[in-house]
Amino acid sequence: MKTKSKLYRKEMYNGYLFILPPVLGFLLFGLFPVVYSFYGSFTDWDGLGHMDFIGLGNYKDIFTDELFYKAMFNTLFMMLGIPVGIFMSLMLALGLNRRIPGTTVFRVVYYIPVISSLAAISILWQWAYNGDYGLVNQFLDLFGIKGPNWLMDKYTVKPAIMIMAIWKGLGFSMLLYLAALQSIPKDYYEAAQLDGANALQTLRKITWPMVKPVTFFIVVTSIIGGSQIFIEVNIMTSTGGAEYSSASVVFYVFQKAFGNLQMGYASAMAVILGVFIFIVTLIQFKMNERTSYDID
Repeated sequence: MKTKSKLYRKEMYNGYLFILPPVLGFLLFGLFPVVYSFYGSFTDWDGLGHMDFIGLGNYKDIFTDELFYKAMFNTLFMMLGIPVGIFMSLMLALGLNRRIPGTTVFRVVYYIPVISSLAAISILWQWAYNGDYGLVNQFLDLFGIKGPNWLMDKYTVKPAIMIMAIWKGLGFSMLLYLAALQSIPKDYYEAAQLDGANALQTLRKITWPMVKPVTFFIVVTSIIGGSQIFIEVNIMTSTGGAEYSSASVVFYVFQKAFGNLQMGYASAMAVILGVFIFIVTLIQFKMNERTSYDID
């Protein structure tokens, strides 16, 4: 049996030392909280005292909780902005991919919201949506339209938050599409032009299939992020909106955990949300595998 050299063992130990910090970080701040939260979902716990095991009691209560279903509906409704954002970001990327003066400035302008504080942006849009002096209603007044109190009306609060979320993430998706567009070989477009293809046919047959990996990434990350929307809701509608019309699942989890000190109940909702995100993401990966192709 061969014995490993002293140099090999030293390099191996050094390698373990280098990977130790991220592994410990994952175990302490990733895996352990997930496992602890999963166990907590089977208990009656206020976050401070003793954890009383109650089995599936929390899950039974959740499935008869009307506010949970309303929060889930609100979350799914606001995620309808994902395809709108994808379409708008692709159109922006196509426009800014042209060699015309000013494109660099517009790229920077559209990306500024991405690097801005979400809390600050939420406060800004909260002011813009104000029913009395907000910028949105002032703009509508120019056309003789009396705007509603956007964040206080149960019919407009979800579209209002959705518009803000689309605006916030537009620059990030646009930048990814821009990078994808610039990596497409120009030979494809030249061949399509020789074959007499128009702009729409080129977009449908060349551009869209070639940027599909970026679209897949944006869809998956947007669904994961959209399922966990919280800061916007908490700042713009601190009570969850009229008749709880803007409360997301994470907002409801936060209220139950830190408002009502029902940590076990909140953990159960978090587990359900995690399973939902996992299933949707898995479906996306399976669908992408069936429609993917390789280009040499």
